[in-house]
Amino acid sequence: MRFIVSLVMVMSLVAVASAEKRAFTFEDLYEIDRVRDPQVSPDGKWVAYVGWDYDLEENAGAADIWVVNFKTGVSRRLTTDEANDTNPRWSPDGSKIAFISGRSGTPQVWMIPMDGGEARQLTEISTGAAGVKWSPTGTHLAFTSDVYADCVSDSCNKARNEEREESQVKARVIEELLYRHWNHWKEDKWSHLFVVPVEGGDPVDMTPGARDCPPISLGGGEDYDFSPDGKEICYCLNPDPVVAVSTNNDLFVLSLDGGTPRPITKDNRANDHSPAYSPDGRYIAYLAMERPGFEADRRQLVLYDRKTGERRNLTAGWDRSISQFVWAPNGSRLYVAAVDRGRRNIYSVSVKRGEVKELVRGGYLTNVRVTADGKNLVYCHQAMNHPVDVYTATVKGKKVRPLTRVNEDTLKGIEMNPMEEFWFAGAKGDSVHGLLLKPPFFDANKTYPMIFLIHGGPQGSWDDDFHYRWNAELFAAPGYVVSMINFRGSVGYGQDFTDAISGDWGGGCYVDLMKGLDHVLETYDFIDPDRVGAAGASYGGYMICWVAGHSGERFRCLMNHDGVYNLTSMYGATEELWFPEWEMEGTPWTNPELYEKWSPHTYAANFRTPMLIVHGERDYRVPVEQALECFTAHRRQGVRAKLVYFPDEYHFVSKPQNAELWWTTLHEWFAEYLKP
Repeated sequence: MRFIVSLVMVMSLVAVASAEKRAFTFEDLYEIDRVRDPQVSPDGKWVAYVGWDYDLEENAGAADIWVVNFKTGVSRRLTTDEANDTNPRWSPDGSKIAFISGRSGTPQVWMIPMDGGEARQLTEISTGAAGVKWSPTGTHLAFTSDVYADCVSDSCNKARNEEREESQVKARVIEELLYRHWNHWKEDKWSHLFVVPVEGGDPVDMTPGARDCPPISLGGGEDYDFSPDGKEICYCLNPDPVVAVSTNNDLFVLSLDGGTPRPITKDNRANDHSPAYSPDGRYIAYLAMERPGFEADRRQLVLYDRKTGERRNLTAGWDRSISQFVWAPNGSRLYVAAVDRGRRNIYSVSVKRGEVKELVRGGYLTNVRVTADGKNLVYCHQAMNHPVDVYTATVKGKKVRPLTRVNEDTLKGIEMNPMEEFWFAGAKGDSVHGLLLKPPFFDANKTYPMIFLIHGGPQGSWDDDFHYRWNAELFAAPGYVVSMINFRGSVGYGQDFTDAISGDWGGGCYVDLMKGLDHVLETYDFIDPDRVGAAGASYGGYMICWVAGHSGERFRCLMNHDGVYNLTSMYGATEELWFPEWEMEGTPWTNPELYEKWSPHTYAANFRTPMLIVHGERDYRVPVEQALECFTAHRRQGVRAKLVYFPDEYHFVSKPQNAELWWTTLHEWFAEYLKP
């Protein structure tokens, strides 16, 4: 009897605890502080990181630099200025941190001591600074700045900026590709690499007359590195005359004393990037692709021998694409992060044999670092139901623990379910992976409407991550099951699977999605098959348009964010032309049949399903006319559509109040069609 009473009491306590929780809200999403860019101090006692917090009323975010004690997990804020402070980098002796701050009006390199005291400004370059990095000797800092191609001095750049700002004529005269990128116009500027003495002085342009360093796309977080003796720097840029059609990022080495840059990867016409010298200076490790023009080729880890000039591919036999790596302090191995079947894990790669070993698996792990004693890893960890925190583990993948618990108090009151997964037979009878998220306070005896999310890329994937824009928990919060399919073309399942979508945009991947939808509806009886909506962005928006022309009747409503609609007009207005030329196997005038075959606008006569269409004016990857054409096709045929146009956003919705409108509108849209 006592056991029964105790069991009843426990169940009552669980019910009370559950009742105290609530569903995730948009306000919660912007209440959550966002952790980025952890950096381990040379003595291993501290980890610096950037903490972002957002203010809905101010419609902006603010970034400060924090440090957390490696042993105690106690954090303290190191910078408190109203301006954004980012990119913290420890001096080799650990006595100070260099960082980027806009507190003087433009982003500049600043320095702050660890033992107390005020930050001091190091650079005053008129075009601003980004990506600061120390030389191992502690004598110099490297950074990048966007400068005018024909200016050889900062005074020239300053005068040109002032002239452009003061002129009443805002016209642009364009003669060459690439004239704008992602969300900004190039304005005759290139990103150059600069080096400045730590004690101050005039920064030296290390890449005068060159194009962008780091390159405009496809590179790593920091595409330059000092040699251990501080005498040489290795950097990445694309030397080709028309970068709009080239993925030929190459590595160059240059003495800090000057001279002629020496290319070390010029025989590879594909993408080489992310150079990092080995601790003993013998090698430069970097990531390399094999196929020119293909941005989603497998990133492999290569060693360049500085003595012999020979190169050795360490991961040629491993069918995963590496996103980031770091050397072990003794140079015996490298620690890498790679996506594998819906998760991003940490692995070790031995220098001697190229042996790959999985160390830490689960969630989505990024920004891998290693302590100077070689004993511990430090990295960012997130999962679908947990935002980013800094974690640590031993270099053998043991003793995993969080170093920060930045949002612990906020998360205590929120009900969020973990990611679940399933497999099913895809278009070719092969196994295809799917992810599922149940709504908060899930009751297996009830039936729920479902939102079917389609990822972008198309060479992307749904993963066990806490996405700050397409947040699966916030999609599920109003009472929806959320399902996500990693159709062929997705990363993390081998390069052949990734390759399968090129030239076949509406083919096997579409069949995978429909078979995945069938599987979910047949397997999970808590999903109402008559109340299903779908949403996607970029290529996911393309697929929403494709679905509308081929099987729209399967969905009560659709949402298309910044989606491709007309492949031919998209080609003429986008910026990175290598992408459509690879995916459609040519240009619209050399291969018009494929552009026509896979363009959703060709099937607009079949549109019947209501569609919410969202687009940003400053999206130069998928320009805004794609949304306008799609909206016109719907309304001209009397099909309901709603267009949400953001004049101040790009491929992403970045401003908090715009994001609030985005989430409010999509929730209202789905509620109108999916709620009883």
